[in-house]
Amino acid sequence: MAIAFTFPGQGSQAVGMGKDLADAFPDARRVFEEVDEALGENLSRLIWEGPEETLTLTANAQPALMAVSLAAVRALEARGFSLKDKVAYVAGHSLGEYSALAAAGFASVADAARLLRIRGNAMQSAVPVGEGAMAAIIGLDQADVEAACAEAAKGSVCQVANDNGGGQLVISGAKAAVELAAKLCTEKGAKRALMLQVSAPFHSALMAPAADAMREALAGVKKSAPVMPVVSNVSVTPTSDPEAIAARLVEQVTGRVRWRETVEWFGAKGVTTLYEVGAGKVLSGLARRIDRDIAVASIGAPGDVEAALAALG
Repeated sequence: MAIAFTFPGQGSQAVGMGKDLADAFPDARRVFEEVDEALGENLSRLIWEGPEETLTLTANAQPALMAVSLAAVRALEARGFSLKDKVAYVAGHSLGEYSALAAAGFASVADAARLLRIRGNAMQSAVPVGEGAMAAIIGLDQADVEAACAEAAKGSVCQVANDNGGGQLVISGAKAAVELAAKLCTEKGAKRALMLQVSAPFHSALMAPAADAMREALAGVKKSAPVMPVVSNVSVTPTSDPEAIAARLVEQVTGRVRWRETVEWFGAKGVTTLYEVGAGKVLSGLARRIDRDIAVASIGAPGDVEAALAALG
């Protein structure tokens, strides 16, 4: 029986997330204190009290989601749980990869918070508001979606940003190109082509300035080999070399989040249960659609911590 921990990405945030963990476990509360100190502001208050529109801003949501995920990890560890001994693999969806890496010891919580604040700001400022877009394409083969993107791009940028599994692909790029590609996908037989309410065209070539910012930021961070395999979004393979991990994080800014392949990789490696660690249950829902042989569970509240400890020992 192999266990994998997965860490959610942007869109899983909600006002109040992690408050019950912080109240129940002093070690969990200290994570929020570390993040507040690292950022020089009271992000915890924003996480727990809102307003929602401020929490949802990319520069806030990214370190906030990491804080909740690591608070859950610390709550487990405070009860004697050893990730290294009990968990075979970890992975995270987009920003969640930073949470996974922090849990595995690649970087400190404080450094992860600072990196995600830089990442959020850099991704937001890489493209002027209104010039980029993203769309979810439901129920169309990847080859057809990629063909639609190529046809719509015409010298602009339009590409598959997320392969989330269950027939869901997300495309990203210049607004006009994404809108045209979404229309073409519908014509090709997609069940739905839905423009997303996002603030920037994430995981596209338009994010190149943000990738440069992350290259510089990661160069200045103390990095350690993770204590367990962390599966990369862009390569769907783990590596223990800290500099190679950093290079993949840079590539991830403009590259595809290959989540369907990640879950399939877990299945091929004998993973029987995926735990989603942190806020929400988005990844659990995706995993159910990708591989029904893998059980899913969440660790985002004190009761979840107790249940996981009982199940995993």
